[in-house]
Amino acid sequence: MAKRATIPARPGSNEPPKIIVKKIVEGEHGHHGGAWKVAYADFVTAMMAFFLLMWLLGATTEKQRKSIADYFSPTLVETKRESAGSNGLLGGSSLTDRDAYPHKASQTGTRALTVPLDAQGGPDSGGGSQLRREDIQRFNHVRQRLTSQLDTVKFKKLRNHVRFVPTRDGLRIDLIDNADYSMFALGTTTLNGEAAELIGTVAEAVKGMPNQLSIRGHTDSLPYGDPRAMNNWMLSSGRAEATRRKLAMGGIVERRFERIEGVADRDPFIEKDPADPRNRRVSITLLYRGVSGR
Repeated sequence: MAKRATIPARPGSNEPPKIIVKKIVEGEHGHHGGAWKVAYADFVTAMMAFFLLMWLLGATTEKQRKSIADYFSPTLVETKRESAGSNGLLGGSSLTDRDAYPHKASQTGTRALTVPLDAQGGPDSGGGSQLRREDIQRFNHVRQRLTSQLDTVKFKKLRNHVRFVPTRDGLRIDLIDNADYSMFALGTTTLNGEAAELIGTVAEAVKGMPNQLSIRGHTDSLPYGDPRAMNNWMLSSGRAEATRRKLAMGGIVERRFERIEGVADRDPFIEKDPADPRNRRVSITLLYRGVSGR
């Protein structure tokens, strides 16, 4: 855009009049517009989102953060969609694969994640459901028998150290330490007298059953001075093996042991305090028939 102005010549002068052309550039006063305000608002919004994210990371636990993440990305639904029954024509699996669950590195679904605790399909269908009912009755009988034993004077000291937990795989019996009592001599795989007698009582209660057993050892997070000589992995697996030996001495035949493992402090009973002595425990699981402890 341009504006023209004419300046007349001086009177009596032969000079032609002067023409002045002034160019006006569009947007010359653009800094008074609103474009910068939009950019600034976007910046402030981004900073608010960033600080909100930092606050959430600092003010929540790992379990809460997992729940928030699953809300925005429902992994359970995705896992179900990508696991059993969605592999196309066999999907590289065999016709004999149990419940059509694939056994390969790209597998995304697991029985523990996609099969509900009270599911009646799979191994529980048909005759399998009868096996499950029989196992539940046996487990209840074992629980009642051990509970009555814990009420006696002999095991009075251990009454609060035993916990019965129904799981998807079977009945788990937890033998838990605390600050005042340890099932094993501190830092060793040697069972205390009362604990050894309790495990012998467990063996007596379950030795006539057809169910497999899985044993898992746990420790707290307190480290050793020289981890090359002894560490929590060695201690937890050693305590699981000591428990297996005591059960075997009580009459449990070798073929009934499905799995013996130590997980150190990776699965704490008290999640907020990995060093809590209650994280030291041994878990003996009576497995449902047809269910692997793996």
